[in-house]
Formats: sequence, C-alpha cells, structure tokens
Amino acid sequence: MAEVKNKQVVLKDYVTGFPKESDMDLVEGTITLKLPEGSNDVLLKNLYLSCDPYMRILMSKMEGPEGFRTYSPGSPLTGYGVAKVLESGHPDYKKGDLVWGFTRWEEYSLVPASLILFKIELTDVPLSYYTGILGMPGMTAYAGFFEVGLPKKGEKVFVSAASGAVGQLVGQFAKLTGCYVVGSAGSKDKVDLLKNKLGFDDAFNYKEEPDLNAALKRYFPEGIDIYFENVGGKTLDAVLLNMRVHGRIIVCGMVSQYNLDQPEGVTNLANLIFRRIRMQGFNVADYYQLYPKFLEYVIPKIKEGKIVYVEDIVEGLEKAPPALVGLFRGRNVGKQVIVLAHE
Repeated sequence: MAEVKNKQVVLKDYVTGFPKESDMDLVEGTITLKLPEGSNDVLLKNLYLSCDPYMRILMSKMEGPEGFRTYSPGSPLTGYGVAKVLESGHPDYKKGDLVWGFTRWEEYSLVPASLILFKIELTDVPLSYYTGILGMPGMTAYAGFFEVGLPKKGEKVFVSAASGAVGQLVGQFAKLTGCYVVGSAGSKDKVDLLKNKLGFDDAFNYKEEPDLNAALKRYFPEGIDIYFENVGGKTLDAVLLNMRVHGRIIVCGMVSQYNLDQPEGVTNLANLIFRRIRMQGFNVADYYQLYPKFLEYVIPKIKEGKIVYVEDIVEGLEKAPPALVGLFRGRNVGKQVIVLAHE
C-alpha cells in the first residue's frame, strides 16, 4: 500500500482580530492511500478548495454556531471542496467519482461519507464551479433570495458585498426575476464589474460614501423591498432607515463583524416595527434538498450565457493562507478558489 506525502494547512492557534498568514502553517505529513480494513469512510484526492468568510468564525476560541464545529489548533482547516474518490467503503461512492462537500485543507483526505454532500454528475462545466455557483455559494444565493426573500417582479433589491461568491449571483437572480438591483462593493474595479459584466442596474463603492443613509436614498428614492445582507454593521443600520413597508432583509452573513472583539451595535431596529419588515437569517444546509431543483434552474442559464460567474483562482496549497486572509482585505474579485490538482 502506497504511503505518499500529504501537505496540509493547519491552524497554529486560535485567532483574534483579523486573521494573518502566520496564524496558519503549511506542514507536510504522510497518508496511506488505502482504506483501513472494514472502513465505511471515503478516501479523497482534493482538487479544488473553497475560501469562504464563515471560516473566520471557526478560527476563534468560542462555542461554534449551531451546526458548526470550530477548528482545533494543530489540525487542518476544513471547508467545502471538490474531490475525486480514490477508494470508498461506502456503497454510494466508487473509485473515480467526483464529489463535493466538506473536506480538509490538505492534498488527500480520509472522511466519513456523511461529509460528502453530492456526487458530481455534470462535468461539461468547470469543476471549480462546484465550489461556487454550483456549490454552497450558489445554493446560498438561490435559497436565500427565492425561498427566504420571496421576490416579486418590479421590486427594488439591494445586495451588499455584491461582487463576492454569493452576492454576484443574488444580483443576477434578481435581474432574471425582473427586479431593479443595486450592489455595494469596496473598489472601483468591483463596482465596474457589477455594472458592466454582472448586469446590476447600478452599484457604488461604500468606502467612498461618507453617509450610507444618503447613498441609499440616492439609489433607492422609493425605498428597498429586499436587502440581501452580507456585511452587517453600519450598512445594516443605514438599510433599516431605507426599507419599504413589508420589506424583507435576508441575513446571509455579517463579514464586517467577524474580526471585531466587540461587534458594532445596530441602532435603527425600531424600523422593523414601523415598516413591518421581516428580517430572517438562514443556513444553506436547511435547503440542500432543493439542490436538484436549483440545478434545473441554473444550468440552462449558465449554458445560455444568462448567468456569468467570476472566479479568483490561485494554484497550490501554499497559496491557501494568503487567499483566506485576502477575503477580509477585499483582495479577491469574485469567488476565491484554490486549485490543488486538475484531476
């Protein structure tokens, strides 16, 4: 049985404040490419790893959010990924299958079959898409916008962190539904991307807006029907002043808060009462039963060019720590993906 080198990205210690590359170590272990006798696990060769903002929460010493386990110092990070099955002790998977789900930040992983979410049946699109538009971010955008937001044609939609893995899709889903959509992002290039490639009606750089309330009144003089919340903090506070009666706030993420010792307060919550606003958080894991329906919706639109997807791809596990850190510095444009192998 072959024993091979297995590079890993491990967490050195719990993180406070903004994550740094020095919070992680690239180490070289070994792994035997053979299932233990009688094992029901699956041996994977990892191909693509997904960099996602929620991973920062799991780097802290804290009680993990419900459904999440925080990382352990000295152990590899875990996250979503695309992998090839090398050997399987589980009847649902066989050698050569391509799968996506949870894996570790390493070249090879031995995982319980329960961590695999779906077998990849459609391979005439880039495999990296299963870390993004056809994976967790795509399902997050779809479930959040359609199942939680319940959009109607003609409604006014605002998306924060709009050029990210989820936001870019929410905006395009909104346009396909017949909504007016504006996005915020953190650079001129990202604003140009939203307006010129992703089809948003308008977009603005929040860093150049001294008064977010005034900016939102400029773009939404009649108010916002649906806000897809990715950032929290000051943006959420300003949005609450600009929601329409019976508006919906879909709470997907709060990336501006993840690195703060003390989260920012939100002062305008009384508007939930005055304007009968529904504000709801959600977890994509509650909606994976809709995955086949989601693929039926999104695959034809990808092939017809009605949806485009922007990826920010880096090659090699050694690039993983800077890629993850870069999420919180606004370095990535689109979905951040780490390529370990092209099969």
